[in-house]
Amino acid sequence: MFKKKNNKNQNKRKLVISTNPKSIVAEQFRTVRANIKFAMKGKEFKTLLFTSASVGEGKSTVAANVAISFAQEGLKVLLIDADLRKPTVHYTFSILISPGFTNFLMSNWKLEDVIRESEIKGLHLITSGPIPSNPSELLGSDLIYDLWKKIKSRYDIVIFDAPPILSVADAQILSEKCDATILVVDSGKTEKKNILKAKEVLEASKANTIGVILNNFILEKDHYYYEYYG
Repeated sequence: MFKKKNNKNQNKRKLVISTNPKSIVAEQFRTVRANIKFAMKGKEFKTLLFTSASVGEGKSTVAANVAISFAQEGLKVLLIDADLRKPTVHYTFSILISPGFTNFLMSNWKLEDVIRESEIKGLHLITSGPIPSNPSELLGSDLIYDLWKKIKSRYDIVIFDAPPILSVADAQILSEKCDATILVVDSGKTEKKNILKAKEVLEASKANTIGVILNNFILEKDHYYYEYYG
């Protein structure tokens, strides 16, 4: 993803593909969507996990915008906040954190009771729910397989916003179960050694890593970009 210099709101979480669809950043999210589709061609990729090497690299913002981009294309999309330690989906979409993912995993709530519609046509959400004391154990439970069966039959694509891969085991556990994984890297923050470590961890978990997104790349003032005004 690109950003312009001296952007005062660069740290503010935005659904730019919805609020500013003709911007350069929104176009980059559509490019990400296209590249994912190319990677999915001829394969059944329904569950897609977004993670990062470390905290603060923008993986939650990227996951939300990519989810919206697929919904804008007419697909039925489910975004799940699987970051059960520092959840953000409820904040991003201005909804309550509960009921959510942990209610389904811990309290036997029905899936229908934890799925919520967003303001974006075609996009449904599952927030994290109450933050548990044992996230890794929950994500590794047999209930996950029950969830997979139900969501795959109802949605065209399901996107998981997972914790950073080097911080906790949660993303590693989920990546082995998802059809594909994408690593988000902050161009001005992520150290090369951490990127390599993240790659090793994903390979160890047998994750199907289909790409890396370079986030927060700064465009020079004289950079040329073609804009469409329709």
